[in-house]
Amino acid sequence: MSLHSYSKVWIHLVWGTLDREPMLSKSAASKASVWLNEYGAEKKIYLKANYFNADHVHALIDLPTNLCIEDVVHLFKGASSHWINEQKLVPGKFSWGRGYGAFSVSESAVSEVTGYIECQEEHHRKRTFADELRLFVERYGLEWREEKTVETVSSAARQVNTQLKQGVNEGSRASRRAI
Repeated sequence: MSLHSYSKVWIHLVWGTLDREPMLSKSAASKASVWLNEYGAEKKIYLKANYFNADHVHALIDLPTNLCIEDVVHLFKGASSHWINEQKLVPGKFSWGRGYGAFSVSESAVSEVTGYIECQEEHHRKRTFADELRLFVERYGLEWREEKTVETVSSAARQVNTQLKQGVNEGSRASRRAI
C-alpha cells in the first residue's frame, strides 16, 4: 500500500452457510465473530462491525486500497470455514455457500448500518436471511436471481483445480512431444 493513497470505502458484506442451514450455535457464532475481528486486523482489513448468525454473516468493512471486494470475501470465507472446522465448532464439516452480497455504505450511514448489524438477532425474529438478502438486493437496484446459490465454494474450487491440472498435464505432454 502506498503511503500516499487515501481511501474510505465502507462495504456491508453478507454471506451464508451451505444450503443456508443454521449450522452455528450462539456460542460458535460468538467465537467466530471474535476470530474474524482478529483475522481482519491481521490482514489489515478494518471491521467496524460483524455478526455471525446461525446461517449467515454480516460484516461492515473499510475496504483497504490493496484489496478488491472479491479478495476480502475470499479471505474471510476461506479462512473462517477452515478455522471453524479446525476448532470443531460444528458437528461434521462446515462450509459457506456460494456467493455473497456487497453493498456500499455512505459515511453518513455507517452508524445506522453498524446498529443494524449489532441487532441481527432482533431483525431475524421478523425476517429470514433469504428475505433479508432479497430486500438488500432490491433496495440497491439489483436484480434478484432465483438460481441455485447453495453450491459450496469448495466444489467450485475443485472444478477449477481439475481444469488447471488438465491444462498443466496437456502442457507437459506438449512440451515432451516438442523435445
